[in-house]
Amino acid sequence: MTKRPIIIDCDPGQDDAICLLLAMSSPDELDILGVTTVAGNVPLALTERNARQVRDIAGRRDVPVYAGCSKPMVRDLVTAEHVHGKTGIDGIDIVEPKQPLEKQHAVDFIVDTLNAADKDSITLVPMGPLTNIGQAFTKDPSILRNVEQIILMGGAMREGGNISPSAEFNILVDPHAADIVFRCGRPITVLGLDVTHQVLATPERRDRIRAIDNDAARATVGMLDFYNRHDSVKYGVRGAPLHDPCTVAWLLKPELFEGKLCNVSVETESELTMGNTAVDFWHVTDRPKNATWIHTADADGFYELLVERLSRFSDVR
Repeated sequence: MTKRPIIIDCDPGQDDAICLLLAMSSPDELDILGVTTVAGNVPLALTERNARQVRDIAGRRDVPVYAGCSKPMVRDLVTAEHVHGKTGIDGIDIVEPKQPLEKQHAVDFIVDTLNAADKDSITLVPMGPLTNIGQAFTKDPSILRNVEQIILMGGAMREGGNISPSAEFNILVDPHAADIVFRCGRPITVLGLDVTHQVLATPERRDRIRAIDNDAARATVGMLDFYNRHDSVKYGVRGAPLHDPCTVAWLLKPELFEGKLCNVSVETESELTMGNTAVDFWHVTDRPKNATWIHTADADGFYELLVERLSRFSDVR
C-alpha cells in the first residue's frame, strides 16, 4: 500500500487531539510529514504543547511538531476556552511532553517541505484557523504546484454558524487566510458543520471507546466527556459533534461521506457575516467550482472506524 504524505495543521482542541490519534493510528495509509500548530481554540503556546502531549499518548516519536502563527493575518485572535477548557484538552491530565518542539517555524516547514516535494504529491489537512496555510501560500505561491489536495474542517451552510449566527469558528478566526486558501486553485474538500453535526459522540459511542481501555482510548473518552458538556447543552443533542476527525476519516474511508463540487467563497468585509462560507450548492452564480462540499456522513461507520483505530494503540510507558 502506498502511503499518502500529509501535513496536519491544527489547534488542539479535544477534537483536534482525537483527529491526531486517528491519523497516528494509521501508519500504513498516512505518512505524517509533520504536525503544525496555530493559535485558535487556545493560544499557540497551548496548541503546540497539546499536540506534543497527544504525540506522546500515541507513541509516535517519529512525528515532528512545529509551532506556527500566534495570531490571525489581519484580525485579533478569538479563542474558545468556553468550549475546550482553559488547556484546550480539558478532560485529561496535562503533563510536560517528552519531546521538544521543533525549532523551525511551521510556515517555513510547510514552504520548505512543499518546495522539496514532487508535483501534486502532498495533502494538507488543516483543521483549525487557516493562518499557517494562508501565510505559506502568500510567502511562496510556487509551492501550490506540489499540493495534491487540501482536506479541511471549516465552514457551514445549512447549519449556520457556531461562533456567530453565520460563521463557523475556524473560518471566522482568520477569514482572510481562509479566503486565500479557497482561492488557491488546488483541489479542496470541505468538512464543515453540515456534516460534522451528524457524527455525534453519544453516550453509547463513548462507552464503546471506554471499553477499549488503552492510553489513547482513555484520553479520548476523558476529552469527550468534558467536551460533551458544552455542545450537548448548546444543541440539545445527546452528544457533541466530533468535528476535526472527519478530515482524516475522509482520507481513510471516503466512502463514508457524500459531497458535491461547488463554489465556496469567504466573507472578509461585512462584520455582520464575517467568516461566512457562501456555498453555491445549486450553482446559481458563474463563480468557479473550487471545493467539494461534504454534506452527508455515515455516522455509525465513522465511529466503527474510530473504535477500530483506537484499538490499535498499546499503552505507552
